[in-house]
Amino acid sequence: MSGGGTSVAVLGTGIMGSAVARNLLEAGMEVRVWNRTREKAEPLGAEGAQVADSPREAARGSRVLITMLSDADAVERAVGEGVLETLAPGAVWLQTSTVGIEGTRRLQRMALEQGVAYVDAPVLGTREPAEAGELVVLASGPEEVRPDCEPVFEAIGKKTLWVGPVGAGTRLKLVVNGWITGLLGVLGETFALAERLGVDPSSFFEAVEGGPLDLPYARVKGKMMAEREYPTSFSVRLARKDVALILEAAGSLRLPVCEAVAYHLDRAAEAGRAEDDMAALYEGVRATSG
Repeated sequence: MSGGGTSVAVLGTGIMGSAVARNLLEAGMEVRVWNRTREKAEPLGAEGAQVADSPREAARGSRVLITMLSDADAVERAVGEGVLETLAPGAVWLQTSTVGIEGTRRLQRMALEQGVAYVDAPVLGTREPAEAGELVVLASGPEEVRPDCEPVFEAIGKKTLWVGPVGAGTRLKLVVNGWITGLLGVLGETFALAERLGVDPSSFFEAVEGGPLDLPYARVKGKMMAEREYPTSFSVRLARKDVALILEAAGSLRLPVCEAVAYHLDRAAEAGRAEDDMAALYEGVRATSG
């Protein structure tokens, strides 16, 4: 399957899905899109995508199905509307949402029941890398469908890691998300401590500048915290969902840092920040101060 002329259905055109669809269009692919709230998909129509009224309409005859939705339940609802049986023969389903271990098993079963090749392919990156086509794809699935996936992954990402059979991509994504959310939690507490001690946050960055503790990620999220402005790249609500998936996967393994991050995210949501960027975790930390 070459890039040009490849027919792709994208279910879910939020921040990430709309960026993915645009990059597929730019790569010369035929793209059909669907979103539960049609208004979020309509701008893509002006850019060359076909906007469908239902997931089934979007998927009909497509060689590739991409799901980029909030969680496993949302994916199951969308795909469960008779979508898989309408795909072209030999089609492949690229499941790019972060759905956790049990969610991945559930969705893979749906694919197996319809004889559709399933690739577990969560991505690393938020709004900016998605828009730039610089996501990192953590792909896992059948070896034989890799050539069908490559044009799509090249269009949306800067790097693809094939990490094993279905489920391996999701496990790696949970590990990376544990690192990301842990950093976010520590950063939020660091800024709250700076505020309590009367330290200008810019002094913190000056102190670590140029060394191994100077992380670009911390600067991006720290700027939001310092300004208390949180334009959304990835929301508090979705970050909390991902932390729940990490804790569920950990089972009997205690992860106190993740538990603390969950607590801060819950406080941020209670403060009305659920749809703000996950850097608004800082507001959750501040909300607990006496």
